[in-house]
Order: sequence, then C-alpha cells, then structure tokens
Amino acid sequence: MQAFEEHLRSAWSAESSGKWSAENPASGQCSVTALVVQDLFGGEILKTETPAGSHFYNRIGGRRWDFTLSQFGRPILFDDTPSSRQEALADTTPAQYEALKARLGTSIP
Repeated sequence: MQAFEEHLRSAWSAESSGKWSAENPASGQCSVTALVVQDLFGGEILKTETPAGSHFYNRIGGRRWDFTLSQFGRPILFDDTPSSRQEALADTTPAQYEALKARLGTSIP
C-alpha cells in the first residue's frame, strides 16, 4: 500500500479538488480518494465529523486506511461512522472523480 499511497499523492491535483495546494496536496481530496480506493480495493467508506465538515476514508479488511489524513495540522478523533458512495459522491464532482482516476492511470469500471 505504500507504493499506492505515493502514487496517489502524485495524482492529487487542483483537478481532483479545488482545495488542493502544493503545500497541502491532500486538502479536500478525502471524498474523491475514498471513492477511488473503494473502486480499487473494495471495503467500506467511513466518515468522521471534523470542524471543517465530513471527512471520508476507507476500511479494507477490517483496517482503517486514511490516505488524506495529512491534510490536518493535528490528529483527529475518528468516529468510523459508516458512509456510502452516494454520500462521498455528494462531496465531490464527477469531473474530480474522473480526473483522479485518469491521473492514477486506472481504468475503473
């Protein structure tokens, strides 16, 4: 997963989140990332409420995977509230989702 995480970090861009910046590339990437990670690895989409709103991430094989945790300046408390693709899709756009898939070089159905 470490190689995937590095590839993912290089795939994030302003096209996959309007909050992206070179200083904080994970900013605003949580929902689109959770969707693409589920496409590739299965599992569940979870969420946690933060002062900035809902934060999305994944559980795969019983383990929490939060590839966008680095966007926060300090640790967060995880609620691990079950979420859904629909809820994560409502937090991003189809264009952002397609942009991240394309930059990752995946052909996800």
